[in-house]
Amino acid sequence: MNKLKVERLSNHHNKKNFDCGVIELNHYLQTMASQHAKKGVSRTFVLVEESNSNCILGFVTLTACEIESEMLPAPYSKKYPSKIPGAKIGRLAISEKFQRQGFGEQLMVFAMHQAIIVHETLGLAGMLVDAKDKHALKYYEKYGFLSLLELPLTLFLPIKSILNAFDS
Repeated sequence: MNKLKVERLSNHHNKKNFDCGVIELNHYLQTMASQHAKKGVSRTFVLVEESNSNCILGFVTLTACEIESEMLPAPYSKKYPSKIPGAKIGRLAISEKFQRQGFGEQLMVFAMHQAIIVHETLGLAGMLVDAKDKHALKYYEKYGFLSLLELPLTLFLPIKSILNAFDS
């Protein structure tokens, strides 16, 4: 496989042929991601090969969010004001042809790096993600994400954990 890169989704990317095996994620990429970007709702980034940048190997969608600190696991629930700024991984998917090759991790690292950039510019308490099921929950937990108290499939990763991961 050639060298990989992450870039913002654009019209030259072949969204139509992307298939991660989850109809909702395919549909989002194919019909909504570009619309959301135009409206300023979110940004979708795609993982591609440098030599064939129209073929999408995977994608991640990022957006800003507000987090109610009382929902956070201890000790974070008492550490922050009642509402705090966060970044959210709205969607993360890898094409079925390229799953189990570490591409999800590459997009996760990219998302965390983007959170650091926002944190350094505006301030950010951490990242949120909604796991679609228990399998996805376990995937995010291996990166240090913690389940929210009343929403166990919604997970939080403190910015300090992200910063520490990049300092290592």
